[in-house]
Amino acid sequence: MAGERLDAAALGWHGLEGDRRLAFRRIHDRSGFPWLSASQLPAMVLFTPHRSQAAESDLPTHVRTPEGTDIPVFSEELDAEIGRRSGAPVQLTHWKHGIFDEASVSVIALETVDEISRLARVTPDVRRFRPNLLVRAAKSVPFQEDAWVGGLLRFGGSDDAPAVAVTMRDLRCAMLNLDPDTATPTPEMMKAVVRVHGNTAGVYGAVTRTGRLEVGQSIFLSAATSKQERRS
Repeated sequence: MAGERLDAAALGWHGLEGDRRLAFRRIHDRSGFPWLSASQLPAMVLFTPHRSQAAESDLPTHVRTPEGTDIPVFSEELDAEIGRRSGAPVQLTHWKHGIFDEASVSVIALETVDEISRLARVTPDVRRFRPNLLVRAAKSVPFQEDAWVGGLLRFGGSDDAPAVAVTMRDLRCAMLNLDPDTATPTPEMMKAVVRVHGNTAGVYGAVTRTGRLEVGQSIFLSAATSKQERRS
């Protein structure tokens, strides 16, 4: 479903607290991947999870439909609504440590988002890329995240600042094509990534130190050579 933009978040051992902890299971699917995603039901990106002000958990309490109706999470009504649209019964499940593609944290630089969008002749919108962390780099160079693989991103200047080890490049899928506001596919996005960068954009990482992340934090890269380069 649609992502939630945050000014601050808790980084735990399994990524951002509350991230990708809920999934719709296709009840009659006996394959190794029974989860319903926007690759099967593009309209899912038009649903917006959110939390009530009194919520104590990082998990959403309600989901807003494209028509503007709020439906409680873990309700039969929500299962029925998504099942009706997908054409098969589903059940919302809660996974304590989340369900991820390759790693619990995804990072992309704003410069990479802008370059891919320019090549595809599409208005830049980071929501298409669905990252956990959007970084504005000190150098205005697209795809510079490739050089971060093997290094460590530290969020803040203190020795005990939260940190993420960059493990691999992010292999992209058709989710990149979906317009976040209409769910209409734009194949030019994937074509641009495949053509200019081997179908990868951004990087994945694993948490090595937990803590609090905030918009505007300075980010430091400790490369494999132990040389530090500031990125913000």
